[in-house]
Formats: sequence, C-alpha cells, structure tokens
Amino acid sequence: MIARRRPMLSETTKLSPSPPPMAAGAPLLGILPVLLAKGPLQVIRDAHTEMGSVFTVRLLHRKVTFLVGPDVSSHFYQGLDLEISQDEVSQFTIPTFGPGVAFDVDFATRREQFRFFGDAMKPAKLRTYAGLMVREVEEYFARWGQSGTVDLKQELEHLVTLVASRCLFGEEVRAKMLGEVATHLRELNDGMRLVTILFPHLPIPAHRRRDRARARLGEIFSGVVSSRKASYPDCGPDDMLQCLIDSRYKDGRATTETEVVGMLVVSALFAGQHTSSSTSTWTGARLLARANSEHLRAAVREQERVVARHGDRVDYEVLQEMDTLHRCVKEVLRLHPPAMMLLRHARRSFTVRTREGDEYEVPEGRTVASPLVLHNRLLYVYMDPERYEPDRFGPGRGEDEAGGAFSYTAFGGGRHACVGEAFAYMQIKVI
Repeated sequence: MIARRRPMLSETTKLSPSPPPMAAGAPLLGILPVLLAKGPLQVIRDAHTEMGSVFTVRLLHRKVTFLVGPDVSSHFYQGLDLEISQDEVSQFTIPTFGPGVAFDVDFATRREQFRFFGDAMKPAKLRTYAGLMVREVEEYFARWGQSGTVDLKQELEHLVTLVASRCLFGEEVRAKMLGEVATHLRELNDGMRLVTILFPHLPIPAHRRRDRARARLGEIFSGVVSSRKASYPDCGPDDMLQCLIDSRYKDGRATTETEVVGMLVVSALFAGQHTSSSTSTWTGARLLARANSEHLRAAVREQERVVARHGDRVDYEVLQEMDTLHRCVKEVLRLHPPAMMLLRHARRSFTVRTREGDEYEVPEGRTVASPLVLHNRLLYVYMDPERYEPDRFGPGRGEDEAGGAFSYTAFGGGRHACVGEAFAYMQIKVI
C-alpha cells in the first residue's frame, strides 16, 4: 500500500489578498465626527499618511475605499462599466441634472448623450466658439478701465457665464435671461455638497434652492428650445444648443425637449460654469502672486509673440500655440482640481497592487474613490508638489507622466475622461 498525504492548504487554495486597511471610527457614525471637526481634505490626508495608498473609511452606512496614485488606479479609470460603474454613486446628481439625462438613464443611452457632447466639442465646433469667446471677453474687459480693484472670483464667474451662454445657449439666453440663468446655475452648484452624496433629497435650505432653481431653469430652457425649433425648422445657429437639437440616437430617434434641457444644464453647470470659473480664478490668483511673477512674464511674452505673428488675430489656432499659457492653466488644475474626488461602485471585486508590493482585494459592492487632491500632489510623481511650477509639464520634464498612466487626473481619464476638457482650456486661455 502507498500512503497518501493530505495536501496542505497552501497547495490547494490560493489565499485571497486581504481587504484594504480600515480607518478607525466611531460606532455607527464611522469617520463622521472627525470629518466634521477637520474637514474632508485633512481626513483623507491623515488616512493616506497612516495607511498608505489603499485604505477604507466608513461614513455612516457606506464604506469607501480610496485608491491614491497611478499604480493602484488603472482599474478605477479603465475598468469596464459592468465591473466598476459610475451609476450607483452618481444618483445624487439626478435632482440637479433632471430627468432623462446623465445618471437618470441607462448606460447605453448615457453613452450616446456623451457622444452628442463630444460632437459639439470637436475641433471644427471649437473653432466657431473661439470667435464668440474672444468678442465676449474683449467687451467685458473693456468696461474695466485702466485701474481699480475687483473681486476676481465674482468677476470671472460672471464672465464665464456670459461666455458659456453665448457659445452654448445662443443669443436667446444671452440677450434676455442671462442674469436669472446665472443666479440659478449658482444655486444648482451650491446644492452639491458633501451631505448631498449621502442624502440627495435631505430637506436642507441648499437643496430646496437647488430644486427651485432646477425647475425654473427647466422652464427657461424649454421655452428657448421650443422657440429655436419654431424659428429654425431646418438649420439654426451654429452653437451647442442647435447641435443638441439636431442630434440623433443610433436608432434614428431625435432628442426630446426634456433631454436637450437636461444636457444644457449639465454642460452649463460643469463645462461652462463650475470648472471654468474656478480654474480661471485660481489661474489669475496664482499668476498675480508675487512669487510667480516669472511665470506671468513668460505667459505674456508668449502671447505677444504668437499674436504678433498672426497679425493680432486671436482664434482657435492661435490659442493652440500658447503652450506656456496652457501649462499655467494645467498646473492650476493639478493644485486646485474642480472636483475633490471621483467616485465609482465596484460591481465586481478586484485586486490592486501597490508600489511597495502589497496586494489588496476591493470587495464587490464597495464605493471606490480617487482623491484628486492627493493624487496630483504625490512626492514620487511631482517634484516639490505644493509649489506652483507650470514648467514641470514642459519639454524634458513631463512630470505628469512620471508615474505612468493616470499620473495626472484633473479631468478624469480612461473610459470616462471629460469631453469638455478642450472647451474649458480654450475658454480659460481666452480670458
């Protein structure tokens, strides 16, 4: 007889990686008490310092696993929608965007709607927007005079709304209802808070203002869409509104009035207002700081050279040549991303491996976060990351690629990269 040996566990079963380490927190409340005391940015920084690039925090009923750095972010940005999705974690946006668009529709429909946005943001369309932007900005700054004091944030918020309305909504909104539209867009933006992610319908004042603003914008934009269709049954003005009205789904169906209104709100709030006004303000603040005077001089010299070479013309092609200015804006987006973090929902478990060689399994059903406020300031990717240094993106340095793919994620990346990135850059550079 030959004796049979019972195989050891390690010979028959490959042990699964351990779950990510969990931040300490209060029973039931999780990190809520320390979150209220320190603020979200400091809480995330502290957890990253203590536990490394992969960690989990509990906030009331929800566990959120943070992935910090390009080495652990590939699946977050590149995973298929059936594996890691935006839908479950983005339901809080529905009261803002309204019915029939974005995360109120299935993935296939939403993908086609993003295609409509993409068509409206192609270079051929951007070329037509550039002239509108330049005229709006020149008219606005002509009213400033040669000296005085301004509230940069307030002024640029107003200017961005003017530019967006002329390019995105058409002359109907620009001429008649701009002041009211701008007010309601601010109320929509103000209605997106940390508590909104957990409780989007909580009856707080900011949410009540959001809901009233969304209803009124729906009325305004519906009237604009109806008027545009009646006035131009065949071919209307060359702006985003007309592009969305003329769009067709793959089955031949035309966009509905409700869908066009919702897509206008999405584009106005983010491509046209929130991202650009925030980034314009920070670009101005950074370049006007005494410590950054050499970057301001470099940007101005570049503008003088490029514009002189083109006979004082400023258009899409001229703006494309302003690389120094582009880097100044890109560095602001690294330091001050419009969104603190991006969220996904793990529909299937997946494994991540850190730079140090540790492996963790993120379980199915977990909320997953990519904190841009940390991701774009990592010491092993960026030299002196707290410093405003646009030249870090210049020839011979390329720090945004130092850690590989997804080293720089101010506009997201992978399968869900922002389709309005080129529009936002162009608008900010014109300003």
